[in-house]
Amino acid sequence: MIDKHPRFMARCEDAADVIASVNFAQDNNLQLAVKAGGHSITGKCTCDDGLVIDPSPMNGVRVDAAKRTARVEAGGTWHAIDHATHPFGLAVPGGIISTTGVAGLTLGGGTGYLTRKYGLSIDNLLEADVVLADGSFVKASEQENDDLFWALRGGGGNFGVVTSFLFQAHPASIDYAGPMLWELDDVKPVMQWYRDFMPQAPEELYGFFVFMQVPPGPPFPEEHYNKKMGGVMWFYVGDKENAEQAFASIRNQIKPALDLIAPVPHPALQSMFDGLYPAGHYWYFKGDFVNEIPDEAIDQYIAFARELPTPTSGMHLYPIDDAAHKPSESDMAWSFRDAKWSQVVIGEDPAYENAEKITEWVKAYHNALHPYAAGGAYINFLMDEGDERIKDTYRDNYDKLARIKQKYDPDNLFKLNQNIKPALV
Repeated sequence: MIDKHPRFMARCEDAADVIASVNFAQDNNLQLAVKAGGHSITGKCTCDDGLVIDPSPMNGVRVDAAKRTARVEAGGTWHAIDHATHPFGLAVPGGIISTTGVAGLTLGGGTGYLTRKYGLSIDNLLEADVVLADGSFVKASEQENDDLFWALRGGGGNFGVVTSFLFQAHPASIDYAGPMLWELDDVKPVMQWYRDFMPQAPEELYGFFVFMQVPPGPPFPEEHYNKKMGGVMWFYVGDKENAEQAFASIRNQIKPALDLIAPVPHPALQSMFDGLYPAGHYWYFKGDFVNEIPDEAIDQYIAFARELPTPTSGMHLYPIDDAAHKPSESDMAWSFRDAKWSQVVIGEDPAYENAEKITEWVKAYHNALHPYAAGGAYINFLMDEGDERIKDTYRDNYDKLARIKQKYDPDNLFKLNQNIKPALV
């Protein structure tokens, strides 16, 4: 979907390389892009005729089991964190795909299986090392450069190149997780029940709603191969007895057509979908924050699910309540602390000839559901949607972000992102 050709790529092995690269871009008036996990759907991690900073060789993780912390370098993926923390019975709240870059996911906010129990990734960020636009190297935390630290937590890559992150880790080892799926003809009452149940569920229980086409392979049974279905990808962090009670209660509410709940190591859960989404496929998606799901919206969800354009396209509705609601809207850049879900409509396929088809389906799905949205969207789910959409996403925090941008990057060197313009002073 993206065809860009940078003049230079800097494969950085440490912070010194990042500093040299930033200075080189400044000295030669080059457009600068920063590639971490390479998941930018809008292609903002690369550029034409400029310099791309690629920190992927910087992928070390150091766990302090006594303090329950993990320090991760900027080029690491979530697989690296899960691999390093799991032997200690710990995990850092992240996403749902292990190949996702730590930097991009975190700077945008970071939602995933542990969100309802332990909060967003940014809620667990303790400090960050940052190379600024002038080539200086600083630490951002509650104690040092606290305004920069405030902005990094949800403000994206607008303020510098983060070279390492220090996270709070939490107990998580063997999860109880898996999908429950229903036939599309039966899914409306399921989605109605989910809408009412999820905001009241215990914080240990997480489930994102999904419309999908069942992959033709294990662990799915053959009778469901390639079916378009709706359901919930469930997750429970806690002891086995409580997990079994929680899922028994759910099954008693409404019996699924397919139930694959089982104990699974946390790293295995995080990587469960990696094989469905290898690097190099064609992607297009659009997002919204959601507070209410009226019945007429559910009818639209199901209608578009019947028209899934490719086997790996779909819709996900991620809960972002409970622990994620504990900080206030002004505690950090992420402003939608009142939202209940983050929605994303996904178009994905390996074939170029389907690129236009998935794009048009995503746009139509999003346009049909957008009238029911809360305003704004998770910035990692935004396409190139204009300055007003970015301002809607940050709401009352935008002006403060613009002032911090003016302080740390007045010339907007770091503009290949969901860009916050420096405040005019």
